[in-house]
Amino acid sequence: MICVENVTVRFGGRTVLDRLSFSLAPGEAVCLTGESGAGKTTALNVVLGLIRPDGGTVSGVPDRIAAVFQEDRLCESLGAVRNVRLACPGLDRREIAAALGELGLEEAELAKPVAAFSGGMKRRVAIARAVLAESELLVLDEPFRGLDDDNVARAAAFILRRRAGRAILMVSHSEREAALLEARPVPV
Repeated sequence: MICVENVTVRFGGRTVLDRLSFSLAPGEAVCLTGESGAGKTTALNVVLGLIRPDGGTVSGVPDRIAAVFQEDRLCESLGAVRNVRLACPGLDRREIAAALGELGLEEAELAKPVAAFSGGMKRRVAIARAVLAESELLVLDEPFRGLDDDNVARAAAFILRRRAGRAILMVSHSEREAALLEARPVPV
């Protein structure tokens, strides 16, 4: 069980998180909600160990975590399959191509460098990379940013189909997106 207890984070003189508390059980999905600037991404970064809180504690975070960040963080000169393979070296090309196909990427597109992809296509590659990676926790920071409604539904279904009992910690401004991933909302 991941437990975030009374976490406070300050940047300069500004308090970004003020005594945030929530828990996340194995296999559960939680969506951090709130207005822009409320500290949702900061909370994810605390759980990921990228930011140390000024107060409070975080415990129970597993060692193996996969993440979709707000930025896609792809290697632009590589194709979609090679980008996914970087995080999933045990998967063969066929398995990766099938997963990317589930997300609506055509076989003919997979060899092109992702630099030639639209923003939505890049986002789907980033989602595939995180979901296919071996992990105990999926961290999703606005995972559907840049996707149209059809691709949001397709990506959410892909995540649910392939989550394999993993916990999900996500950030979204959309109650609909949280509901698509069956996530319990936690206000920040």
